[in-house]
Amino acid sequence: MATSLKNLSEYNKENLKDISDKMFGIVVSEWHDDITGTLCQGAVDTLLEHGAKKENIFINTVPGSFELTLGAQFLAQQEEMDAVICIGVVIKGDTKHDDYINYAVAQGITHVSMKYNKPVSFGLVTTNTLEQALDRAGGKHGNKGVEAAAAAIRMLSF
Repeated sequence: MATSLKNLSEYNKENLKDISDKMFGIVVSEWHDDITGTLCQGAVDTLLEHGAKKENIFINTVPGSFELTLGAQFLAQQEEMDAVICIGVVIKGDTKHDDYINYAVAQGITHVSMKYNKPVSFGLVTTNTLEQALDRAGGKHGNKGVEAAAAAIRMLSF
């Protein structure tokens, strides 16, 4: 469903597992840090709202969205880590860089999740414009970080 038809901050809060003893890694791209900071805060707030302990949330940064995959792997390979949330932004520009980065990150995150048999959620905002990215980072379409954290919690409840 298109984001314009659904608020990213709205999700099913029923039948979620107790996450008070779970450890979460969040890997955040520094590129567009004004946006990724808001997305990360949305993820952290969602985890705390559902019972995660602040001391069980580990935030690590990587230079850009392309590096999210390796950052996720560093976190997921830690046995005590229960889930990883990836946060980044890729805005279409004058070249096709966004196609290559988005594809690589999507494939990489999927691979890490399968390799370590853990939820690794996709909190990558992929837009045509800066305005669209802001709309998905706490703007009129909600917060993709909230959606990514909710996905991680739901997968732990699976």
